[in-house]
Amino acid sequence: MEELRSRYRNHFSRKEFTISVCIGVFLLLTSFIINFYAGMYATEKASNFVQDIILSNTPVFDVDIIFAYGPIFLWAIITALGLYEPKRIPFILKSIALFLVIRSIFITLTHIGPFPDHILLDRGTDWISKFTSGADLFFSAHTGEPYLMALIFWDQKYLRLILIGISILFGIVVLLGHLHYSIDVASAYFITFSIYRLAEIFFAKDKEYFHEKMVS
Repeated sequence: MEELRSRYRNHFSRKEFTISVCIGVFLLLTSFIINFYAGMYATEKASNFVQDIILSNTPVFDVDIIFAYGPIFLWAIITALGLYEPKRIPFILKSIALFLVIRSIFITLTHIGPFPDHILLDRGTDWISKFTSGADLFFSAHTGEPYLMALIFWDQKYLRLILIGISILFGIVVLLGHLHYSIDVASAYFITFSIYRLAEIFFAKDKEYFHEKMVS
């Protein structure tokens, strides 16, 4: 515990680091707002569904528990990792914010409607509808967000493999539930990698914080 307190003192005693954390929180909250209104716009403009080589040839499976609570488990892990090593906080916050803003742009550009036989969330998991309209399809956040975290923690082998595994699992889940088209899942990896590279450029100083050695 004393070591943890020392980490917080060492980092938050620096004004530039504290400011960077505050900016990260602001950007993340702003990205949530942008994402919310982008989802509303996508819902309003949603048109007809299209055929999909995977969804059109597979039955729909009841995966609402994993779909709803899987991301909570993921973000509990990421939050713990950030709190345990506060130097990670600015880069994680800003990378997620950038991911959400870019995804918001994407979902406002394409207005394909949801696949017709997708699962309906049961009572107990229908709260997730407050965060997604079902029309915010391209690209899959369930797939992209854990992959983004895998890229951020790439130097930590086992954590990287776990996060990639979660990303693949979530991709399979949204396809089995017919909650995303196959292109939403496949494209998430390519777009998310580009987002990560942009984050490295835009938030280079925060990445330096992320990898800096502990100061005693």
